[in-house]
Amino acid sequence: MFNLVVVSNKNDLQLLEQANFLVVDVNEYLSPKYAEYRRAKVFNLCRDYSYCKRGYYVSLIAEARGHRPIPSVSAIMDFGSNVIRRGVDDRLNQLIQHELKSLKGDHFELSIYFGKNLADKYSSISRYLFGLIPAPLLRASFVKRNKEWILSEISPISLNEVPPKHLDFLISSMNRYFRGDYEKAKSHRKSMKYDLAILVNPKAQSPPSNAKAIKKFIQAGAQLRIHCEIIEPKEITLLSRFDALFIRETTSVNDHTYRFAQRAQSEGLVVIDDPLSIIRCCNKVYLNDLLIRKKVPIPKTEILIRSVHSDHLKLSFPIVIKKPDSSFSAGVELIHNAEDLKKVLSEFYKSSDLVILQEFLRSDYDWRIGLIDGQPLFVCKYYMAKDHWQVINKRSKRETYGEVECFAIPEVPDSLIRLAKKACESIGTGLYGVDIKEVDGNYCIIEINDNPNIDAGVEDQVAGDSLYLRIMSSFLRRIEMR
Repeated sequence: MFNLVVVSNKNDLQLLEQANFLVVDVNEYLSPKYAEYRRAKVFNLCRDYSYCKRGYYVSLIAEARGHRPIPSVSAIMDFGSNVIRRGVDDRLNQLIQHELKSLKGDHFELSIYFGKNLADKYSSISRYLFGLIPAPLLRASFVKRNKEWILSEISPISLNEVPPKHLDFLISSMNRYFRGDYEKAKSHRKSMKYDLAILVNPKAQSPPSNAKAIKKFIQAGAQLRIHCEIIEPKEITLLSRFDALFIRETTSVNDHTYRFAQRAQSEGLVVIDDPLSIIRCCNKVYLNDLLIRKKVPIPKTEILIRSVHSDHLKLSFPIVIKKPDSSFSAGVELIHNAEDLKKVLSEFYKSSDLVILQEFLRSDYDWRIGLIDGQPLFVCKYYMAKDHWQVINKRSKRETYGEVECFAIPEVPDSLIRLAKKACESIGTGLYGVDIKEVDGNYCIIEINDNPNIDAGVEDQVAGDSLYLRIMSSFLRRIEMR
């Protein structure tokens, strides 16, 4: 994949004449000349991104040609929208307060060139905002209110607005950004056809894949000429260098994993887990209504609404209470009486207006059916942790897990596989793990996970390395279809 910089006119071409990358004017790029180019990244430095102006059409036509424009059309549409209010999370707010605390006055503007600012002390904010709105040249405006700095606006900078004394820094920032595409593992990547990023978090206590599994994913990708590279949560700005993103970190709508998925999808990458799957699978209230509509068996369930629910429950104790966005057995409690229920509800309502109650179905194990592209990938029995009612015991001094037993897919009942496939039909065709209870020979869906565990030595006990190859083959097919 090669880099192409598009500017508005010959004057802008002259500004970048010292650059060691290909720069063309907008009329040349919009002509048929570049329509036949494949795997090009187009850095749109046009002066005007307004709707139906030539700068807008550069990004729009780039997407139509299969090129990768930066900014994308969706990023262009974010300028002037409420994306700022959506994007300022706790992490960004902390960075803003920390890096701007020494400033005098009530207004401040920050120029960001390919994720960098001339002053190193603003590097974290610059990198973060470039990740929020991936445009080559950005201006971030801040105002101070009640002794707190607030991000008030993000807008693009025209190339002709860049001060002459900043041009050398801009060009060096571009060169450093572009070098990342070519210098990293250059000799190894000569034989590779595509690039795939694997998002992992080294600080995660219970990642969905262990280090050995990640290594096997990388090896499987190499067999298919897909270069796999590990990236971490702080490296969202690197996504434009890849053709696909594989999230191997526990997902949540309220953290960086969802932003990674959104950013990757907006830039045209194939992504697992995709944003819609994360939204659907991460909320058990949604799943409850979905599974009811699909007419698949689920435990008896009640949805309680804060300030609305009565004390007259339809379910009998013991019952299971869940936060809608619980995962890995966190935010899930077994309740034995009304007094304990009242205490836990009071705590759960602090983070969610809705809470789920389900009948407690006692069993020695849960089935886990892994699927990708709507087809079974692996089948396991997760046994309950010793002296505990869940497969993970988080209450012990050290987290303990139950045993795992894997099965060849033909060995398990067809009805079990059909139920798992039916449950996922309305979620998507990504990578899912369906948890199913078996009680007295009857099956019951417990939940659908968008980011199922795949650990070397566990879920691959039967399939071995072919499991990793199946997943990488799905990426290859999706990339080539796109």
